[in-house]
Amino acid sequence: MFVDRVTIELAAGKGGDGCLSFRREKYVPRGGPDGGDGGNGGSIHIVAEVGVDSLTALSHRKFWKADRGHHGSGQNRRGKDGEDVTIKVPPGTIIMDAEHDFVIKDLVNNGDSFIAAKGGRGGKGNARFKSSVNQVPREWTPGGDGEVRKVNLELKVIADVGLVGKPNAGKSTLLSRVTKATPQIADYPFTTKFPNLGRVLLDWERSFIMADIPGLIEGASEGVGLGHEFLRHIERAGILVHLIEPQPIDGTDPIDNYKAISAELRQYNAQLEQRPQLIAVTKAEIPGAEEVQAQLAEFTGGEVFLISSVTGQGLNELSNKIYRSLEEAKRS
Repeated sequence: MFVDRVTIELAAGKGGDGCLSFRREKYVPRGGPDGGDGGNGGSIHIVAEVGVDSLTALSHRKFWKADRGHHGSGQNRRGKDGEDVTIKVPPGTIIMDAEHDFVIKDLVNNGDSFIAAKGGRGGKGNARFKSSVNQVPREWTPGGDGEVRKVNLELKVIADVGLVGKPNAGKSTLLSRVTKATPQIADYPFTTKFPNLGRVLLDWERSFIMADIPGLIEGASEGVGLGHEFLRHIERAGILVHLIEPQPIDGTDPIDNYKAISAELRQYNAQLEQRPQLIAVTKAEIPGAEEVQAQLAEFTGGEVFLISSVTGQGLNELSNKIYRSLEEAKRS
């Protein structure tokens, strides 16, 4: 199961109390205060780690609590700190405050981390309060409370290239052909229930990450179908590759489909219209695919690729064009 949004509650550990103690040894009638400080409470860290693919594990555990700090003791012994808790999430996870709905931290890269709930400070023992005018202090302080908060974790897939298009446009098949990814493939709508990622390796030095975004339909920007559940995964892609099926199984017109999906992307996020985009007609082995390619080229005024994930036609040309476009985007 793929999960890309969860709400969890966090409770950091309470700090240990300071100790009220006086040194008592034979032949030392006035040993003085020796109460140690309490240990700090454990904190809760959220860390982005490559290899964690979704938030599924967190969906089964909604409450996370760190250990409290140990109390201080006599002979100036400080209490042990509480153990920290580390929650691992995929790179691309956004931490949001659940109550006020604002972004706390965006964990984009591998190793990015954030202390989502800080442990309470340990209390002070009475040895801390000794002074020239307070030789027998009886003051001590309790440990501080740990932070308690509720956060929303939302995953936005990080990929260099996002494949978009109508259901059955051939996105999953293309991903399986040019990468080692193994997405589910079938000839019915919404085969892809969640984004799939794979690395396209051109040679030992050139590669990029490609994401297969679930098929979009009209009204997706308003939440129809899979709608917002997956449109947000497109936002991080550096380049969009729009795949067009030459003979849709629902009998719709390929040009109209291109217009519809382009409109949905624009309505969801106007900035997506400025994102570099490549267009490719899939299933080149089907009669009439070349005519659709020519019609799209005339309509858009740009280059339109003709590819087949079955025969391999045009895949090298498209992959190399994607890589060149990524390099140009980095330089600009």
